Amino acid sequence: MFDLFSAFSSNTLLLLCAVLFVSGCVRGFAGFGAGMIFMPVATSLIYPPTAAASFLFLDFAITMPLVVRAVRICDWNTVLPAVLASVIFVHAGAWFLAHSDVLVLRWVIFGIVTGLLLLLISGWRYHSKPTRPVSFGVGAIAGSLGGISQVAGPPVVAFWLSSAKEPAIVRANLIVFFALAGIGSTFAYWLNGFFTLEVAHFLVPAIPSYAIGLFLGSKGFVRADPKLYRVIAYTLIALAAITSMPALDDWLR
Repeated sequence: MFDLFSAFSSNTLLLLCAVLFVSGCVRGFAGFGAGMIFMPVATSLIYPPTAAASFLFLDFAITMPLVVRAVRICDWNTVLPAVLASVIFVHAGAWFLAHSDVLVLRWVIFGIVTGLLLLLISGWRYHSKPTRPVSFGVGAIAGSLGGISQVAGPPVVAFWLSSAKEPAIVRANLIVFFALAGIGSTFAYWLNGFFTLEVAHFLVPAIPSYAIGLFLGSKGFVRADPKLYRVIAYTLIALAAITSMPALDDWLR
């Protein structure tokens, strides 16, 4: 059980834990973005379902302390329909993750991360009233993408940033959404047999790496400049996506 190097090399573990630390800092600060940094890199080094299941457990379990405050200030009228849709549609994404070729999955995850990063950089926002049917639709997209790649944040980010809500409420919406949607994702991943011994091996060093980053990021939310944060976060996401491209395997791996 605790023979970590039977499943992963020491260099792989060190690199993934470093990426997790950076991902945790971004997640703690903004309420999203960790999957966009971790998943492209992780799927270029380890089996994609193992990476996705490990990150789901990390993000679901370790971020729970953030939920305590978030549930008191989030906008439940838009969060609940999005969560319901995500819980339903995550099964489609999990099925695709379970039955697709590894190389295909890596290109799909690269495409998802790159496309959603461009969406965030473009500054596009949903400017109409955030009704419940629209919230449900956004949740369906997020759930499908989350099932495939554990990258469900950008659709709901672009959606909730369009509202007149304060940044703290938008961040709370994201934290609560991911916490509740994570329950559905866990069930879908369990049905597809993603929680393996390799996941348990990886979680031993991964949990403290991600938790420390998450703690530091959440502390920095109070006093950091949001504009500077976005530049740093987008740069890290872009770097993770580019370096994970299968086309660069001969050069980087």
